[in-house]
Amino acid sequence: MLALHNLGTVMARTPATRVSVGFVLLLSALTALGPFTFDTYLAAFPEIADDLNTTAAAVQLTIAASLAGLALGQLLIGSVSDAYGRRRPLLSSLVVYVLASVGLVLVQNITAFTALRFVQGFTAAAGMVLSLAVVRDKFEGLAVSKVMARLMLVVGVAPILAPTIGAQLLLVGSWRLIFVFLAATGAVLFVIASFALRESLPVELRRTGGTGAALRTYRDLLLDLPFLGLALMSAFYLSAMFTYVASSTFVFQEGYGLTPQQFGWVFAAGAVAITAGSQVNGALVGRFRPEQVLSGAVAAGLVLSLSLFATTLLGAPFWPVTVLLVLTLGTAGFVLPSAPAIALASNPHRAGSAAALLGALQFGLGAVIAPLTSINGTPTAVSMAAVMAGVIVIAAVLLVLVRRSWARSALDEAESVVADARASLDLVAAPELRNDLVAQVTPEVATR
Repeated sequence: MLALHNLGTVMARTPATRVSVGFVLLLSALTALGPFTFDTYLAAFPEIADDLNTTAAAVQLTIAASLAGLALGQLLIGSVSDAYGRRRPLLSSLVVYVLASVGLVLVQNITAFTALRFVQGFTAAAGMVLSLAVVRDKFEGLAVSKVMARLMLVVGVAPILAPTIGAQLLLVGSWRLIFVFLAATGAVLFVIASFALRESLPVELRRTGGTGAALRTYRDLLLDLPFLGLALMSAFYLSAMFTYVASSTFVFQEGYGLTPQQFGWVFAAGAVAITAGSQVNGALVGRFRPEQVLSGAVAAGLVLSLSLFATTLLGAPFWPVTVLLVLTLGTAGFVLPSAPAIALASNPHRAGSAAALLGALQFGLGAVIAPLTSINGTPTAVSMAAVMAGVIVIAAVLLVLVRRSWARSALDEAESVVADARASLDLVAAPELRNDLVAQVTPEVATR
């Protein structure tokens, strides 16, 4: 305990330049609590449906409930932490998370199960949004990039491990053991965070405008059409990933006859593809603009998702469907970091609110779209591929519209630069010299 206390004292310094391994591991674990909450129980869907005497569609709705909770939690918990600090909202959320997980162990009907999944998702959002806030509070400059890179690398492993761990737990117990595991995980994180994570937001830097100031910021962002278009584009695209998460256990276990353990490996392949895409995207930073990477990823995703849909319609076997599915998911690894980078770069004065709203739209829309595959009953490969292709088509259309706004903004900036240059050059008396200078400025502006 004394060691944890000393670690917390070290963490309390702001701004920091040295990145502690323990600090990164703690924030990574807090952030990974979200993926573990969603993915660990996927292999148990058929068993949960049988045990609670309900339908596959009803069990699938529990994913939507947790996604909705995560969306709302990011908005509310992030806003509360700006006014009251990071530590108290985080610890309070972890306590409620543990209680909700224990409730899920004891639940006897699907209605209570769905309600508790919403609470679980809401409280898991605290670890995700507050970890990012703590990084912004404690670090500056290159240290921020270092911590974020390590967070993304560690968090990328969580979706790979979660369904595999869940499948292994099913070998020794029922689906309820999975929620015992989640409750224990939340309890361990609460104890460690209590001793090791000190408050990172000083009182003098906390928001004093109340909830009204936060609501005005969200309103302004929603009225910012380029931002809203980009946010909706990324939300629709990532809804393809959430559709896969909600449907894959039925598609592969009931449709293709895989065991829970085999399904865990298939799910891991998709998670590896997403993680690999995000790492390649990081390698492309500096060589290509985020707008170029995003456009290329969406175009590739459009072709792959339509090919996946056509393949399932033709009744293709396991391997062609799985390969196209994994490749489609890989393009999400490019979209996931690129869209926020563009959105936050255009809103540096309200980056925290922009990030929270972006995440809320992504998870909220995912909660609405993911259950569509079960409208006609148990999800199939065709219904999963149809929804995935449909939302990626919508995302591609939105991207075209957003690109037009980028072009207009670039043109307006170029015209402003030219106008400023001409106004300055009016001070030059000689017309020949003025025309030469304008000729030198115009090609550079056109390039921009």
